[in-house]
Amino acid sequence: MKGYLHLEDGSVYTGELEHGSSQDINGEIVFFTGMTGYQEVLTDPSYKNQIVVFTYPLIGNYGINISDDESKQPQVKAVVMYECTDNYSHFEAKYSFKEYLQKWNIPIIHHIDTRAIVKKIRNHGSMAATISQVQNKESKPCEIYEDGVFEVASTQMQTYGNGEKHIALIDFGYKKSILTSLLNRGCKVTTVPFKMMDQVTKLKPDGVLLSNGPGDPEQLLSYFSQIKEVVSAYPTLGICLGHQLIALSFGAKTKKLLFGHRGANQPVYDTKTKKVFITSQNHSYVVVGESLKDTNLTKRFYHINDDSIEGLSHSTLPILTAQFHPEAHPGPSDSEWIFDEFLDLVAAAKGEILYV
Repeated sequence: MKGYLHLEDGSVYTGELEHGSSQDINGEIVFFTGMTGYQEVLTDPSYKNQIVVFTYPLIGNYGINISDDESKQPQVKAVVMYECTDNYSHFEAKYSFKEYLQKWNIPIIHHIDTRAIVKKIRNHGSMAATISQVQNKESKPCEIYEDGVFEVASTQMQTYGNGEKHIALIDFGYKKSILTSLLNRGCKVTTVPFKMMDQVTKLKPDGVLLSNGPGDPEQLLSYFSQIKEVVSAYPTLGICLGHQLIALSFGAKTKKLLFGHRGANQPVYDTKTKKVFITSQNHSYVVVGESLKDTNLTKRFYHINDDSIEGLSHSTLPILTAQFHPEAHPGPSDSEWIFDEFLDLVAAAKGEILYV
């Protein structure tokens, strides 16, 4: 059937709507520039309540498998693309892209002018959007959901693995790949819902990792003092939202980018090694550099394209943060060493190595 994408600025785009509800679908519209990784995007909790535009013109050609989900179900509100193929070819594939989203009743609008939509977002920023079967609507989209973290975080603790290093993974909507990266390095991992951070001390972990998650980090203002207390007590790694929350808990500020970084080829510079590496990213908010004064946090990584902060370190505490996703392997795996550096901090705190 015909479907219509309405943007907050009044723009309307026409496409073909697959298994769409008669009800309008509302969310924040963003775009992803990767050629692959669509399954990981669909299931990444950081995309909760967002309508995702895929810039690559053909999506679904290698299907959907049962092992690459980042969470138990798709998290996106809807998907916008140029062409969604029914024919897929991969030895691990179990479903087509359409079959998978149909199972979860998530609409797809395709054969739509994705180039024009992305240009609109790049010029005017991420904005509220509505997918509808109605072309002429009386009202414009006006609501953006920023409270998704309360929907995607787990509600109980769970322990995985039996390694010698015990890591408390504070869950704001963590990706499965983060857990896998720690388990592959011989860690025991306990996932802790962020509402249960007061239980971390009882676990007596060797280190703490603050996960990714959706939305504005300032919505978690009431947890900042608790976050600072936890990360000050243990070697800590913060990823994406976790990075932002650590900065905020020490007194820094964040702001929203015009259209964010969402893609698999984002170049980042490491001020310690003086090297550039390629990263996978998915975020709207960044730490404000000028606000780091008097926080004891310093810029460790920054984005080559726009100089935005991509990671921090602390002057006296064993804290490392990354705005990008070191667990993501979209082709390059340039940044997975972040986990090794974090575990070196853990080992140094245990007296196993001398960390300089």
